[in-house]
Amino acid sequence: MIVEQPFQTIIEPFKIHSVEPIRVTTSEHRRAALRAVGYNLFGLRAEDVIIDLLTDSGTGAMSAEQWAGIQRGNEAYAGSPSYFRFLDAVQELFPFEHVLPVHQGRAAERVLFMAVGGKGLVVPNNTHFDTTRANVEYTGAEALDLPIAEGLQPSLRHPFKGNMDVAALASLLEERGADVPLVMVTITNNSGGGQPVSMENLRAVRAVCDRFNKPLFLDACRFAENAWLIKTREAGYEEMPVADIVREMASLAHGMTMSAKKDPLGNIGGWLALNDGTLAERCRNLEILTEGYPTYGGLAGRDLEAIAQGLSECVDEDYLRYRIRSIAYLGEALEAAGVPVVVPFGGHAVFLDARGLLAHIDPLAYPGQVLSCALYEEGGVRSCEIGTVMFGRDANGRERPAPMDLVRLAIPRRTYTQSHIDYVIEVVTRVAARATSLRGFEITSQPAQLRHFTARFAPLASNVAGGD
Repeated sequence: MIVEQPFQTIIEPFKIHSVEPIRVTTSEHRRAALRAVGYNLFGLRAEDVIIDLLTDSGTGAMSAEQWAGIQRGNEAYAGSPSYFRFLDAVQELFPFEHVLPVHQGRAAERVLFMAVGGKGLVVPNNTHFDTTRANVEYTGAEALDLPIAEGLQPSLRHPFKGNMDVAALASLLEERGADVPLVMVTITNNSGGGQPVSMENLRAVRAVCDRFNKPLFLDACRFAENAWLIKTREAGYEEMPVADIVREMASLAHGMTMSAKKDPLGNIGGWLALNDGTLAERCRNLEILTEGYPTYGGLAGRDLEAIAQGLSECVDEDYLRYRIRSIAYLGEALEAAGVPVVVPFGGHAVFLDARGLLAHIDPLAYPGQVLSCALYEEGGVRSCEIGTVMFGRDANGRERPAPMDLVRLAIPRRTYTQSHIDYVIEVVTRVAARATSLRGFEITSQPAQLRHFTARFAPLASNVAGGD
């Protein structure tokens, strides 16, 4: 028997059907652009960015079949056939009884937590991401992170650093069970470095939830990547199809929120799904109030069609193999060059350890923001700070360092080729070589919530927050 040997070259399992031009800028132009937006990369014009790794949310390329689906979109206000194609595609992977489409994931979070949140309550998660945390806290509830200890150590290798601390969850429910409306697990754990959650951990979390009669919800926007990492890292799942792994994950939950702008390969959209009919009715009424009728939920019929098609494409194993391997290619090259990164490499992004690279910069001088700006100035690469800017304030507005200061290089789906990634490697290693010359930032203006989107910064004279 001839055993086929895998090739080392990573090829994209698709062909380019149309192209979008990239405008190459000078470092002088980029420095001026940074100053103009107060050193906040969210403020940049997209055409001033060469490689845009700010987010993988809604930034991917749609397939020919998705574009064909857009042409089939039916824009009936209620009962559109596009909704029922969307519903069938969602329930094929996530067989929850009630599925409410929304315009994006944060809308699902808002509807859910307006229905179940409130002052004095607490919502545990392995790690809440930014809009999830903000929607919980907007209701007056506390958003509590319960990651495993290994998940807070960037250089430590553990196959499932996204796992929830099950013992800590049990202690919380023992002490404050009456204050917990639901438990949430984010797959993959974005704030923790795009790290996966194991099926074993999900089962253990569900068992604790059952013991205390609490519903378990998934923030499932990167479910396909999580399923692939279970398939390749967790014993007993090597031969199971990814779609079946997804269904098993869903079977352990009572409901889910979804941003379809991530793994479902949409440019917009999402949904809230759940089994509890009473809660679903409350959520449906809130959706009608702010999103739209529950068979469109703020989306055009053509968007529902694109999501329905994307759900079948995102669990394709050739695609997932390429997707995860290409992310690891970036991470391995940076690690080999001595750049501190979060390991092992998870889904959707490579996370640079800004605190490790810029140890001379105080966490309250925002090393992640400093590094992000340096990458843009050096080579026009836009990234995203995941650290003390994003998570450095508690619910009362008090400033404190986040558990980690990371910079996320989020890879849009089916958008960049290997030569683009090689360029990113070159940019990051150039910045790393002059890391000790970089200096911290101070915030000159900021909003009360989700400050990372619109805050403005200025360089500090010293690398200690508030220094002279």
